[in-house]
Amino acid sequence: MDSKRPYFTVAEICALLEGVQANFASIVGGFSSAKSGEVTKKGKHNIWEDITNHVNAMGSGQKRTIKQVMLRWKNLRAKATKDLTEAKNPQTGLSIDPTMASQGSKRKRDHESSDSSIETPLTTDVITENARQILQRVSYSHQIDKGSREKATIGIFGKSGEGKSSLLSAILGKQDLLPSGCFGACTAVVIQVEANMNDSNYTAEIELISKEEWEKELKDLFRYMKDDSEDRNEELIEIAVEKITTLYGANADQKTLEELQNDEKFAEIEIFLSISMKIISNSNLSEFTIEVTSFIQHSQSNPGDWYWPLVKSVTIKIPDCNELLEHIVLLDLPGTGDCNKTRDDLWKSKLSECSSVWIVSDINRAITDRDPWGILKHCIEELGPGGKCKSINFICTKTDDMNQQEYMRSARLSRKQIPDDKDQKKTCILHRNEHAKTRVKEKFENSEIKKIFNTDNQFQVFTVSSNAFFDCNLNLESSETEIPKLQDDLRTFNKSINIELTRDYVNKAKGHLSLIQSGQFDKDKKTTEMKVNEFKKNLRKSQAELDKYFNSIYKNLDQCLSKGVEESVKSCVAATKKLITPNKDGRGFHKVLGALCKSNGCYWSKNRDVILDLNKTLAKDVHKCIFDDFCQIFPVTGKTGKSVQEQIDKFSIIQSDSAYPSSDILHYIQNLIKNEESKLKAVLYRDIVDRKKEIYSSIRITIANEMVPCYKQAAAVRGTGSMKKMQDLLITTVDEKKEDMFNKAKMEVLKGFNNLKLHIKHTLEDELQEAIERSQSQTSKDTEGLKSWRDF
Repeated sequence: MDSKRPYFTVAEICALLEGVQANFASIVGGFSSAKSGEVTKKGKHNIWEDITNHVNAMGSGQKRTIKQVMLRWKNLRAKATKDLTEAKNPQTGLSIDPTMASQGSKRKRDHESSDSSIETPLTTDVITENARQILQRVSYSHQIDKGSREKATIGIFGKSGEGKSSLLSAILGKQDLLPSGCFGACTAVVIQVEANMNDSNYTAEIELISKEEWEKELKDLFRYMKDDSEDRNEELIEIAVEKITTLYGANADQKTLEELQNDEKFAEIEIFLSISMKIISNSNLSEFTIEVTSFIQHSQSNPGDWYWPLVKSVTIKIPDCNELLEHIVLLDLPGTGDCNKTRDDLWKSKLSECSSVWIVSDINRAITDRDPWGILKHCIEELGPGGKCKSINFICTKTDDMNQQEYMRSARLSRKQIPDDKDQKKTCILHRNEHAKTRVKEKFENSEIKKIFNTDNQFQVFTVSSNAFFDCNLNLESSETEIPKLQDDLRTFNKSINIELTRDYVNKAKGHLSLIQSGQFDKDKKTTEMKVNEFKKNLRKSQAELDKYFNSIYKNLDQCLSKGVEESVKSCVAATKKLITPNKDGRGFHKVLGALCKSNGCYWSKNRDVILDLNKTLAKDVHKCIFDDFCQIFPVTGKTGKSVQEQIDKFSIIQSDSAYPSSDILHYIQNLIKNEESKLKAVLYRDIVDRKKEIYSSIRITIANEMVPCYKQAAAVRGTGSMKKMQDLLITTVDEKKEDMFNKAKMEVLKGFNNLKLHIKHTLEDELQEAIERSQSQTSKDTEGLKSWRDF
């Protein structure tokens, strides 16, 4: 191939045309604001430099120079001009076929066909403008898809004080980026961190609860505090006092609701809640941190003017971290059970969005601390079979926090193991790191989490020191802090998403360009019709195969669900009694039971060391009976031979790539169909994940909905013997409703699965039918005047 005209891939051509499209007036013309030719020349150089960087970002492996990219654009325009000139002078009888251009071969063109296709002579700029508009439409469509696609979410579990804030600051390379303790300081607020893609400011988007929601919650808080009955819930009272004093100041909990409503602070907060979103934006990191702190933290020693009780969620956007977080959100998952239902529902919805999970724990408590493991165990079904989580990272923090003499004694390290000529503390730190990794991995392998959640060996343990990453005096090399390893993990994840998005974009562009190219060739109507009929026949055949697959899976799922219903009917009463009956003397348990009923069947203690969920307990046997089949039908990763994703992957209306090897028009029409199939499959893969979450959770949701009237009735029980009355009411309701309740749950799963089947079939049929018709019709404006494209 001519060295002056290097081969460019489809992705590179798309990037080049997109860059030209964005700067078309400046490239073709000049800069109207330029005061001299030198400024104009400099401006154009900068534009071409940006376009070249964009081309090189497509990852072809070639490092294009500015000169090569400019030459490629020049050749594209020159080729269009040459084709147009030949079209104006059909006597030449020769034209370069774009598919053969790189090989230097020529072929005879039918003059009559060529002449009949020419309507008006077009200038090169008009041809280029057509190309520009086509890529603009592709780019615009891609941006809509990109914007509508949710970012990948990494959920972070861990208590306040475990070093989550310092960890995030270190990973993003900005010391004191987040207020210490902001993660987990208040369990009610959902906090997420992502990249600021718009400017260089630090930005916080603070979503507030509504004025009506706060008024209702405030009444509930005062009702808890006024409750002086024997069965009052001390934990709810503690939460109520904390929220009211945090917001309104010291001794606000001593006032009546009416007195508080007459306070100036109350009126100020009412005005504050008239907006649904507060935006904080600042280019100065220190000032930004101070502004944000009052919305995500509080101080017990200085109560008042801390606003987190009014906050639903906080999204913190960080500049200059696109390489790590362009397509990723870091989400704090401290716990649930908040008495505000809106925040509780938001937390639960975020849980199933997690593509990965980080468990953060102080290295000294990584093995023994039950909290992160307990929360993860409780949520694992929503992350695994009911979610899309593909990996778990266990992160042991504060590895630099060590007394080496004490560690040497406890670990029984001899002087031979730690020579005097080495840094003893560093050696001890690295020894403890390796020991911790081994112990954590063993605990995971032997846990129920491993049995339920098949991560395909995607479980990693990191031992990190955020302090040592910033402070060289702590004697750990940067790599030994393992912050760079976590950064690489994020970078790889982010890059994989970027590659997927780029592939989607290229597929769209290839589809459009294939359609354009097909319009350049002589059309054999009979051959085209034969191919179209073949496509339609193959579509019917492929749909029949899809039906056969779904019917088989439906039958198996039905059998598993029926078994689950049978098991649940037998065990549900005993399971209910076990959950709502205390093991010991029962003192104080009536408060827990009351809180469970108020929260529609789910109770989390404030310290998160006790988790009771009656709905999940009742759904357990149904989930257990469908687990194996469900994981084969909807695996989080890998292939099972039975998955819906694999069946979609097999689906194609192109049965043979070599059916018409000598026909250019059919070659390009076939490419169009291929690209349409690729685009559809990418969309359907995402739809499958979303719908499988709905299908799996429908069991618990159906049970919860059936039990809601009972929960409300039980929550209203008061007085002597209230615990026994609540227990009897719950047990009786479960016993009476069990047959109908579990069968409804079964039917909801089957209904969801059938709806998924219909969605997939209709999407494939409608979109591919439209693509077939589009490939047959070549009269669109996209093909006017655009005579050739370099070989793709």
